[in-house]
Amino acid sequence: MIIKKLEIKNFRNYDSLSLELNDKINIIYGQNGQGKTNLLESIYLLGFTNSHRSFTSENLIKSGEEKAIIKGTLIKDIPYKLEIDLTKTKKQVKIDDKIINKLTDYLAKMNVIIFSSEDLDLIKGSPGERRKYFNLELSQLSINYYSALNDFNKLLKLRNEYLKELSLNMPIDLNYFNILTDYLVNKSIFIYQMRNKFVEKLNKICPPIFEKIANIKGFNIKYHPSVELENFDKETIKKTLEDAYNNYLEKEIRLKSTLYGPHRDDFSFNIEDNNLKEFGSQGQQKMAIIALKLSEIEVFEDFKQTSPIILLDDVFSDLDNNKKNNLLNHINKDMQVIITTTNLDSIEKKLLSNAQLIHIENGKILKNEVEK
Repeated sequence: MIIKKLEIKNFRNYDSLSLELNDKINIIYGQNGQGKTNLLESIYLLGFTNSHRSFTSENLIKSGEEKAIIKGTLIKDIPYKLEIDLTKTKKQVKIDDKIINKLTDYLAKMNVIIFSSEDLDLIKGSPGERRKYFNLELSQLSINYYSALNDFNKLLKLRNEYLKELSLNMPIDLNYFNILTDYLVNKSIFIYQMRNKFVEKLNKICPPIFEKIANIKGFNIKYHPSVELENFDKETIKKTLEDAYNNYLEKEIRLKSTLYGPHRDDFSFNIEDNNLKEFGSQGQQKMAIIALKLSEIEVFEDFKQTSPIILLDDVFSDLDNNKKNNLLNHINKDMQVIITTTNLDSIEKKLLSNAQLIHIENGKILKNEVEK
């Protein structure tokens, strides 16, 4: 999969931009604050429909404008066009100029893996940030996962509303409340199984990559469901969740919130049994994230039978030459890679010689060429 052409209008600091991209390596360079990361963000947004940096569309639209438009021409066997139109209150997506009303028909049309400075929040941040990340990656891999998660969140909201009413001794239909809980359990089963399967797959690929780039053995990712599960078969998950909801209903009513389920899960990155959040150096944490992203490339290829588009946002600046080479060696030469940097000297000459160079200044392209 590659993005052949990118068009942007009124996005972040860009008035208008049209950019043809190389099938293999593209290097976007320029000083800080000129729009390099914004360019990668637009590509990410085109795939996910959400930014990895902002929760609101208003922040994405150029100051003084009412609407932002991002278009991409992609090739996966055949060419097709994706488009996302943003206003401050509405988001509209299109495939080949046709408005798509169901997001499930749009998502996963474009697979992206991004390496950015925000990635360290995966380890340092809250359980919610880790859940969000794994939900996004799994939604790229499986539309069924996205649909189950979306249904789960709607049911969870309804159940929490009923818990608030119960806490106020308001009369409610208990039969309907129990039906909601049953539906919530059924949606949870698939989510739990997919998360566990994904982590198991990552743990087959990730540890040797981490060992090679960090020279440390014992790396692993652990999945921590909010309930203790002996295994992830359907009946075990079902019974464990049902028991939790039955045994702790009074506590949930008192706290007006559903206390157990996929929305309370967490993940950890570890060396042996030591969580890198507490015991890892920043260097080890960064290598863990790089190893995770590199392993995801292989997972995507297995699941989707195609390579994702790789976005590297200024990741070379604080890596030594050995780590740079290890990173690049794990990226398949047939993949499309888009790199941002402030300094071309941080990129090895061999890579530069095969790359398209794109010089960005104040949201405009000053130079767009293939290095000779």
